[in-house]
Amino acid sequence: MNTTVVITGSTRGIGFGLARCFLERGCNVVLNGRSDESIRKATEQLQGYGGRVAAVSGDISSREASIRLYDEAVSHFGRVDIWINNAGIGHEMCSTWEVDHHELSQVLRVNIDGVVSATIIAFLRMKEQGGGKIFNMEGLGSDGFMLNGQTLYGTTKRALTYFTRSFAQEARGTSVQIGTISPGMVVTDMLRRTVSDASAESQKKKQFFNIMADEVATVASFLTRKMVATTAQSPKIKWLTKQRMIGKILLAPFRKRNFFA
Repeated sequence: MNTTVVITGSTRGIGFGLARCFLERGCNVVLNGRSDESIRKATEQLQGYGGRVAAVSGDISSREASIRLYDEAVSHFGRVDIWINNAGIGHEMCSTWEVDHHELSQVLRVNIDGVVSATIIAFLRMKEQGGGKIFNMEGLGSDGFMLNGQTLYGTTKRALTYFTRSFAQEARGTSVQIGTISPGMVVTDMLRRTVSDASAESQKKKQFFNIMADEVATVASFLTRKMVATTAQSPKIKWLTKQRMIGKILLAPFRKRNFFA
């Protein structure tokens, strides 16, 4: 039986990249997005993989949406082997007190409430079926790094890392593996928004990102391979390690990279 993977927020960016890489490895994949239109477009791009692709729309900040996503995955493929909480939303580059209250609430609901609920739901179902893997996506702020204008988003990612580590400790001894995946700096729309203005600060960030960032396909291929292979109870899969960062810095004078012009 093929491994079945569910990825929340997988109609674009790193989530879609992961979906494609899992399919290339022969897995079944269940896509998720907030709208029927986003699901339709993503599914069309993967139509060459035939019956190994399923899609379920729904706002993952809702517990009911997570339950439906899991149930639909089981209905299509019989079980869920890997569940990835990738869905997350950012906000405009601005000070925390300038974030609109509605937007603030939405970021917290999707990035924290949604992940917590989905982790619990997937864990209970996987424990009942006899095993499985849950991965939560880290991001800016997970390691404590601070970026002006992204305090709220960074706070949610920092909280997510603590939640995952602590949840995994509580679940120790069960048949479910619970860990994090850290993609580092990936060339996505979310990263581009952090350097969307013409300020001197943005120009400096662009130079840094051109050295440190990588394309979605490169990072997604590494992460999928590691997720399938890991046997750790609480895996911590990281792309942009210190060693890789040092290598990028040393190679920077010899490489022409222009992701962020």
